[in-house]
Amino acid sequence: MLQRRRRPAFSLVELLVVIAIMGGLVGLLLPAVQAARESARRMQCASSLRQLALGILNYESATRRLPAGYLCDVDRSDRDAATFDAPPGNGWGLQIAPFIEEAAVGDAFIRNDDRSLGIMHPANRELVARELTVFLCPSSSGERAAFAVRTPAGGAHPSGLRLGRSHYVANAGHTEPWADPLPNWDTVANGPLYRNSFLRISQISDGMSQTVFLGEHSSSLSEKSWAGVVPGGASHPTPIFASRVGTEPDAAATLVLVHSGPASSELDVIHPPNDPVAHVCQMYAEHPGGANVSFGDGSVRFIADSINHDVWAAACSRNGGEVARVD
Repeated sequence: MLQRRRRPAFSLVELLVVIAIMGGLVGLLLPAVQAARESARRMQCASSLRQLALGILNYESATRRLPAGYLCDVDRSDRDAATFDAPPGNGWGLQIAPFIEEAAVGDAFIRNDDRSLGIMHPANRELVARELTVFLCPSSSGERAAFAVRTPAGGAHPSGLRLGRSHYVANAGHTEPWADPLPNWDTVANGPLYRNSFLRISQISDGMSQTVFLGEHSSSLSEKSWAGVVPGGASHPTPIFASRVGTEPDAAATLVLVHSGPASSELDVIHPPNDPVAHVCQMYAEHPGGANVSFGDGSVRFIADSINHDVWAAACSRNGGEVARVD
């Protein structure tokens, strides 16, 4: 009588050993895979910032002046009394749209009959709410869809506008020029982009390659827009950010602008990128260890969050005469 030959098989102990080895290998490989993915996302983010920086330079080549942080007719009777903000509110991102392969956005906006209303023109409602990939960092874990503009108190803004998000903001310099109702910021803002700035390159006396123009601000922290500023609106922190840092909503200008410090209202505090006590009005990224920042010459550099505070402040002023280099 023929006997069946027993087929070799793994014992339970052997299977457990194999599973343990595979789990160990996955545990070793997963951080490397995650690091590789973050490196790719950081490079994509840097590429977007470079496009925006080159858009600013192309804008300057066409107009012989840099774009303004945002546009505002401070002489309008319907201006916001608390900030002097008024239409058109067009932000730096909207101004450079025709120079960053977003000509369709620029053309649609320019065709409006009444340009004085800017982003608040009824014909612009759909346009200013668009999601534009070039303004979004792939590492940001926050919302990407448009947000409804709110008042400083948190209520719905009377305009009912929704604005497309941006993960990139412009540098207004050391202080917070939006903190007081000033019609003109020229004497208080020492960065390259602020309300109605329209500076010439010759006014960036510290050098284009040593002056910060743009940087990151993740939507996981607060609301930022590529289109511009709505008078009487505000940039609100997300619930998690507000509870963790204790920050509060800030002026509508901070929908597109940030500052570095030192500011007189903050006792000479300087906020480098990713500062754990940063507010709505500072740069903040979700890249481990730092943030991407673009300089006036179009270069993009990764700034460690451990950067010397004085060096960071020097890089954020356009005309302070500082000799500090950011490499």
